[in-house]
Parts: sequence; structure tokens; C-alpha cells
Amino acid sequence: MVAKPLTGEQIEELKGLGETHFWPHSRPTGDMSDDTGIKLVTHSKGIWVEGPTGERHVDLIAGMWLKNIGHGRKEIADAVYEQMLDVSYSPGGTVAPATVKLASKVASLTPDPESRVYFVSGGSEAVETAIKMAKKYQYNLGERGRWKVISRQNSYHGATHLCMSLGFNHVNRPNDYGPLVPGNIRISNPGLTYRTLPGDWDMQYAYDLEKAIIDEGPDSVAAFIGEPISAASGIHIPHPEYWPTIREICDKYGIVMICDEVINGFGRTGKMFAVENWGIKPDIMTVAKALTSGYLPIGAAIASSKIGKVMEGEGPQTFKHLLTFGGSPPSCAAGLKNLEIMEREKLVQNSADNGKYLYEKLQELSDHRIVADVRGGMGLIAAVEFAKDKKTFEKFGGKFESRVGHLMEEHSLLGRGLDEIMSFSPPLTITKEEIDFVVDQTKKVITQLEKEF
Repeated sequence: MVAKPLTGEQIEELKGLGETHFWPHSRPTGDMSDDTGIKLVTHSKGIWVEGPTGERHVDLIAGMWLKNIGHGRKEIADAVYEQMLDVSYSPGGTVAPATVKLASKVASLTPDPESRVYFVSGGSEAVETAIKMAKKYQYNLGERGRWKVISRQNSYHGATHLCMSLGFNHVNRPNDYGPLVPGNIRISNPGLTYRTLPGDWDMQYAYDLEKAIIDEGPDSVAAFIGEPISAASGIHIPHPEYWPTIREICDKYGIVMICDEVINGFGRTGKMFAVENWGIKPDIMTVAKALTSGYLPIGAAIASSKIGKVMEGEGPQTFKHLLTFGGSPPSCAAGLKNLEIMEREKLVQNSADNGKYLYEKLQELSDHRIVADVRGGMGLIAAVEFAKDKKTFEKFGGKFESRVGHLMEEHSLLGRGLDEIMSFSPPLTITKEEIDFVVDQTKKVITQLEKEF
């Protein structure tokens, strides 16, 4: 890395401006202190992120579950630059070649190569679009009473009001924002109680979907949505028959099955899309984040041919939905180059191979008395959960969670310890040697936590 460190005066000036004017996401305003505040970063390359004085940290959750090809890729910048010189924004009624090419490329990678791709700006918009699309699909079929959506507790599908209504967790606290969007029905999430229940309990949660459909009335339910592997509920790998059973239930009752691949998609689980691990074909998939590896904002609702065909042609069946930056040519150029790099460097296979290696290495942490569970084994997504008692999963509470974050930073790891769970979702470019470093540093974090708690 060759970034020039900032001077002390420059750092203080930036901190002052940030404390006065910057509103961070899901954090208190006005805090850019070294101890508790938002950290300045000035350079990044590969799996590493640098601070203003040159200190380096491993980006342990790939930015925000998205930096799949790693930081600092000049090829992406060059592709975006060239696209901006050609067409930076396609006016209404037009489309740039990059947008068409990316739609075709993404469709070719999905379980249904005949899919249509509706581009948006990010994950929340992708989910909003998918829900709206599912309801329009039902309407076009003459199912005018189908408007309810079934989702799972403690899922995370985005931060807009509708997305917040789909799953409650540490970010989405529904009591703070008044009445929720009506028609959202929440069932149990396997990630919530796997700790204390037998391994096949997931299947009961699959059948909870059928119960909810019957209770609400099948003729009133439009769609079901869930993340194949839910990061929000602790990175629990579901029972092998969970998702195939969900697919069967949706088919049985004419429910649109939406899989939220915003975090899972584009190689994270060792497959291009997580649903491939169970051989299922969703009706709609939502994607974002890693489609450009976060180099520019993008998202998409990918509709299978089953959904798309019902909305073909001009007239009342048309899906009349518009988002200003959906299909942005520069973002699509970034997406094309991103997928080219992923394929050239075989990063999906690297995720599968090194994901197994990461999971095996993390098992070394199991002997620590505060490590209650180690999860993963399906690509480069894993978790280490802490607890006072390994049998009951009793939490430490108090300052434990914040202390995890501070100790990670002290040991060159940039990530999170939400709900006393340490997540591992590094760029797919990570090497075995870098994984060794990550696990060694994690051991030091845990050793210090044991001393303190």
C-alpha cells in the first residue's frame, strides 16, 4: 500500500467535520473518537483496510457483506470511467448496452437462464420491487385477494418501512416507528433456536409456513420471502431438506417464493447463488451488494420466466414500476467487470475451498470456555458465538458486545460482534495464509475476553 498518511491536523479537521455534519448509519451521531466512534479509513487493497496513520486491519465482513473481489481493483474503476464517457445515464425510453449485457449475464448464472432482471439501486429497493412484483403476478393471474407476505422473525431484508416490517432484529425495532405495513405475517426462523433444539427442528419451522398459509387463508397470501442463509439470525446453515420443503409448500398453495440473496449471492456460499446448494429454483431472487462488489450501488429483482411471462406485453398486465437509478450504466459496467474478474480468478471455487478451510480452522476455537458454537462450512461465511454457558447459550450482556469490537480492532480485525456473535465473511480473494492470520488474531481476542469476563 502506498497511501500517504494524513497529518494530525488533517485527521482532527476531518473528525471535527464528521462530528458536526456526518450522520452515520445505525450509530450515534457526533462521535468520531478513537475509543467509541466511527473510524476514518483512507486506503484499501485486497482484504486490507488502512486508517489515516497507516494502521492496517483485515476487512472481516467484506465491507458490508459485499466486497467479494476485494478492495482496490483498478479494472473496475477503468470500466466505470469508460462507461461514464460513453453514457453516464440513459434517458427514459432508452437503455445502454452495459445494462442489457449485465441483465443477460446475470440471468445466465441463475437457476432459470430465461429469467428477467429488474435493476434497482440496492438491496432494500430489490426487496420492495420483488414484493410488488409478486403481488402484481398474483393480480395478473386473477388472484385479486392475494396481498399478504409471509417472512421470518429476525431476518433482515432492508431498512425501508416495508422491509423493516418483514423481520425484526437489532436494526429494525418496530416500536420506534409506528404501525407496520399491514399484511406482513412472520413465522419462526430456524436461526433463532438451533442452539437448544435438535438439528432436525428446522423442519418444523418449514411446516410453520404451511400452517401460517392455512391460518391466513391461502387465497390471501401472495408470497414468502427468506434468506437462504440468514446473517441476521446468526449464520445458521439450515437442514438439507428445509429449503426444498419450503419450495414444495409454496408450489402447493400457489405462493411466490422469494429468496433474498443480497448477502448470499455471487459466490459467498461456495456457489454463485446459495439456492444452488439445495437445488431449488426460486420464483424471484433479490440481489445487490456483491453484484458490483460494492464498487458502485446496484441491486436487482431477478424474476423467473414463470413470473416474467405473466407480465409480458403492453396493457394492464405491464409491471409499471420505475426507479431513477435502476440499471445505471456505470453500475452495470462495474457489474460486468466484477463478474468477469470472479470467473477469471475462480473466486466462487475459492470461496468453496477456503470456506471449508476457514471452518476447520475456526474449530480450534471451540475449546475456549466462552465459545459456545462455531458455524459455517458452506463457503466463506461463518460465525463464532460467545456465551457464559455453552449449554444454555446465556449471554454476557453489558459491555461484552462493544468490547468484542474494540478488541478486534486492537488485533487488526475490522468487523462486528453483534449479539455476541463474531461474523466471518471476508473477500472471496482471501488466501489460506490470510485465514491463518485471522484465526490467530481471533484467538488473541478470545483469550483477552476470557480474562476480562
